[in-house]
Amino acid sequence: MYLHHHPFCPHSRFVRLLLAEYGLEPELVEERVWERRSGFLALNPAGETPVIVEEMQASVPGATIIAEYLDETRGLALAPHRLLPEDPAGRVEVRRLTQWFHEKMYVEATEPLVRERIHKRYMNREQGGGPPDATALRMARSNLRYHLKYIGWLAKARKWLAGERISQADLAAAAHLSVADYLGDVPWDEDEHARDWYARIKSRPTFRALLNESIPGMPPSKTYADLDF
Repeated sequence: MYLHHHPFCPHSRFVRLLLAEYGLEPELVEERVWERRSGFLALNPAGETPVIVEEMQASVPGATIIAEYLDETRGLALAPHRLLPEDPAGRVEVRRLTQWFHEKMYVEATEPLVRERIHKRYMNREQGGGPPDATALRMARSNLRYHLKYIGWLAKARKWLAGERISQADLAAAAHLSVADYLGDVPWDEDEHARDWYARIKSRPTFRALLNESIPGMPPSKTYADLDF
């Protein structure tokens, strides 16, 4: 199995967490999507990460599609640790929250943070590179507070974000928060329930590989790899 990803793409991080929970170790292929590499576009014409490629199988593009693919092909083997509930209502709630983080939180907070603070460092001007947009960063940080409060509200009301056991929704939220946390943009002191939930999930062995990621010339925040932050 090959995973075409970017280390600080939250959707890619979600899939890496999924694969780790399934006990799968793919070969990682880093993609800088702004370069629009022809070989990558052949796998996913949308030119977006992540994409999974397995031998003798068609490529599987996109975080949501990959999550469904993994559940269909490996989910039963996890038995009670399956990342989607068995009951329809439970599955709807997991999918609703997963979509919330991958679409709403991504557009409003994590995508502009990653684009402005990380991707632009490697883009030329024709690709959209340049100094960070202060207005975009200010709006993203404000929106992040809103999403953190929602995560805290869910964590206070439930054992995990979607119910009594860990699910794809927790991995999605954690993946998005992890990139913002690396950048030091998460105001953890504003919501103890969100902080305690995140401490639990990032203490899982499946999270270790993400916590070892770093950007040359941009060290992580003090809370990033601290399990007792």
